[in-house]
Amino acid sequence: MRKLRLILGDQLNSEHSWFQKTDENTLYVLAEMRQETDYVKHHIQKVVAFFLSMRNFYTHIKSKGHKSIYFEISDIENPQNLEKIISKCIEKYRIQKFEYQLPDEFRLDEELKKICSNLTIPSEAFDTEHFFTNRTELSEFFEGKKLLLMENFYRYMRKKHHILMDGSTPLGNQWNFDASNRKKYKGEVAVPSEKKFQKEVSEIVQQIREAEISTIGNIELNSFSWPTSREQSLEVVDYFCKNLLKHFGDYEDAMHTDEKFLFHSRLSFAMNSKMISPKEVIEIVISYYHKNESNITISQIEGFVRQILGWREYIRGIYWKEMPNYARMNVLNNTNKLPDFFWTGKTKMNCMSHAINQSLDDAYAHHIQRLMVIGNFTLLTQIHPDQVDAWYLGVYIDAIEWVELPNTRGMSQYADGGIIATKPYVSSGSYINKMSNNCAKCYYNVKDKFGEKACPFNTLYWNFLDEKKEYFKGNQRMGMMLNMLNKISPEELYKIKIKANEIIENMDSY
Repeated sequence: MRKLRLILGDQLNSEHSWFQKTDENTLYVLAEMRQETDYVKHHIQKVVAFFLSMRNFYTHIKSKGHKSIYFEISDIENPQNLEKIISKCIEKYRIQKFEYQLPDEFRLDEELKKICSNLTIPSEAFDTEHFFTNRTELSEFFEGKKLLLMENFYRYMRKKHHILMDGSTPLGNQWNFDASNRKKYKGEVAVPSEKKFQKEVSEIVQQIREAEISTIGNIELNSFSWPTSREQSLEVVDYFCKNLLKHFGDYEDAMHTDEKFLFHSRLSFAMNSKMISPKEVIEIVISYYHKNESNITISQIEGFVRQILGWREYIRGIYWKEMPNYARMNVLNNTNKLPDFFWTGKTKMNCMSHAINQSLDDAYAHHIQRLMVIGNFTLLTQIHPDQVDAWYLGVYIDAIEWVELPNTRGMSQYADGGIIATKPYVSSGSYINKMSNNCAKCYYNVKDKFGEKACPFNTLYWNFLDEKKEYFKGNQRMGMMLNMLNKISPEELYKIKIKANEIIENMDSY
């Protein structure tokens, strides 16, 4: 039977059982498509990284003897559309069965179901063999429970997969060392330079530009440093173990204007494209930890494992449990528009300038920059979550909807009404000052609420609480914040609200 097997751009798993043996009657197809470059405006580095990784994957499987076909973005024969590509291959190669791996995005899952329903040949879907969980495991775990607490799911995953466990007891006699992962970075520990590969990407960038694909952000043509093959991805894991793991947990939430990456692994793109699996990453890092326990504390490794085994699997489970309604949720009825400085980085707010310019320059910002700086600002200014989603989905190299949407619309913007977070992650400038050095050289005064140079986060924070107090009045975790709001005099609150409205109406001036 002549089979056609589809490989999507985030399914670059050369360890998949499909590739364990060659078959003369099986044809693999990979395609760069305008359908995928245009549904949201992506960062130029994101497009380059996916195209280059796909091309490397295609070269690899061909070298192993797998019959394959590849459509580059500039190919005249490329239909630029998934259904047309599948139909074209079925007809041209007289295919008798179509097979695909389950997509991780709802829209592609629905599209492939529809495509298969219209085929005149049999079709079959296979697991990607990547995640620790299947799509429904989280839903089954939380069945009948009101609160979908990640910590409970994380402990279940630790026990089920026997990771960082001593029998039935967590290693270190503690499940979670998050309280040890909140140190402010003051330059007391040297940060190794990031792992780079110095790839030349001018040719692929030229193809993208000739195709007139609209992108955002910047790229260095001579030193593209993201991993774009399995071998390079494994090098990044090794580099993380030897250079960064020792201090990862301590400074996991820290920000610093002179250090873009601190001790973060930058493995998310490699994992989200499936060049490496979460299981092997965890196994490699834990193995290194056990060989170096005298130099690495348990809080460093637990913080890393929690992000992958806990949060990553949890977020994916929430996505499949709540879609498609999740993508339309906006319980706080936020309707404002993103300011233009999200595309230029031109703002006098030092924390926002650093976080956004880094995002535009590197297609990367770590989770606290995304959550407590950029996400905090968009929630406090009550931006419509559709606009926030589109920006996050486009600008970050690791942003695929299954991981971006719950993190942004849920964790960051509270648009889901508390499915993920029991309270909104908002703060005044004091949190940013506590976790970074941004405020020291900022144009604005982090201690002022409504003066001419008052920190916008301060003004916006109290205005947000006042605007949304009716919605949150029954939320116990918001009680202390609302009590503090009630202690502000009417005169002071009036000044705050006048200033906040001025900021929201003129965001690009700030």
